Amino acid sequence: MPKFLVTAKDPSGKTSSEILEAADINEAVKKVQARELFVISIQPTVEEAAVQAQASSPLAGRKFPRSGIAVEDLLAFSKQIATMLEAGVPLLRCLSVAVDQTSSRKLAYILEAIRSDVEGGANFSQSMAKHPRVFSNFWVSLIEVGEASGTLSDVLKKLAAYVEDAARFRAQIISALIYPAILTIVCVGAVSVFALFIGPTFEKIFKDMNVVLPGITVVMLGIFNFVRGKFFFIVAAIIGLFFLLRMYVRTPVGRWQTEAVLFSIPGIGEMLQLIVLEKFASQMAVLLEAGVPILYGLEIAERLVDNMIYGEAIRQVREEVSQGKGLSEPMEKSGYFPPMAVQMVKVGEETGELANMLKHVAGYYKQAVEDFIKRISTMIEPALLVIMGGVIGTIVVAMFLPLLDLSSGGM
Repeated sequence: MPKFLVTAKDPSGKTSSEILEAADINEAVKKVQARELFVISIQPTVEEAAVQAQASSPLAGRKFPRSGIAVEDLLAFSKQIATMLEAGVPLLRCLSVAVDQTSSRKLAYILEAIRSDVEGGANFSQSMAKHPRVFSNFWVSLIEVGEASGTLSDVLKKLAAYVEDAARFRAQIISALIYPAILTIVCVGAVSVFALFIGPTFEKIFKDMNVVLPGITVVMLGIFNFVRGKFFFIVAAIIGLFFLLRMYVRTPVGRWQTEAVLFSIPGIGEMLQLIVLEKFASQMAVLLEAGVPILYGLEIAERLVDNMIYGEAIRQVREEVSQGKGLSEPMEKSGYFPPMAVQMVKVGEETGELANMLKHVAGYYKQAVEDFIKRISTMIEPALLVIMGGVIGTIVVAMFLPLLDLSSGGM
């Protein structure tokens, strides 16, 4: 039922406000007056106003392939706007076309709101800034620079290229983790099935046959009995531990310590640092190439790098740059940036090609991460197969060994 924010006075003249549920505004007024209150103002709540706006929007009856916003939606939006602006289409018309073309319900309503704001006289960047969950400071800052310099179409092309490249890079990382994750789930599932269903059947057979069980079978049945008897406790403990760790990681101290532990793991820590460095270098390259001042670019990168340790390092770098130092010197001093990156940034500063050098740094680390993932995949997949085969093979041997001993003894 719709909700309304009501401000009213009682007979003594005291003013009060409350949220009231009613079918419509007239019913809400009647409910207030029935309590002998004088209505001063009544209007839909913010949430209700948003619902009414969507209901009255021409988009309300339109069917969308999805309700959320995927990377592909943002990529298509930036490419469409860039192409149309380059062809001379006015921005308002570009936004109208983008609303009609998007496959995302949420993005369609957001773009419609942005189009309305721009039509009312607001800047494109200011309108986008009202939706920070969709358009980050990275987007807003680049759009702002594009508006000020008259190169909005070029900036949107850079944005599209960055979004596409970042999405491809992320997909490569995820695809490399899918197969090991599937093997692990299969292995855990197989052990669970043996422990909960197959193990008790074999145990009953062994008791009925009154055979002396080998040590490996005794140990395996003991493990199965423990898992079966404490199954719900084990599951609850795992779930509880997961949520406790998740809550802890969300705290500043917990997140910092988690990142420090991950960075200290041989191999894995190296790859995680390379991913963060690639993200920092690629974002800074795009920002500087678009004309964003270096201090503002570092401020944006600090928030978007999505890592507390490197965020603090970037903050310290930004402070020293604000004091008149170059970028390479504080980067080297922080200890979090490899010598190769520092030297390339230094060369970029000396030659006036900092954005281009950062682009090369990003490309180098991206290739390094891809090579690392390929090496790990070729090593971890066979290792997981061997482990899974060993675990399941041990279970099978433990279950069938008494039957084989009995069969050979009977012969």
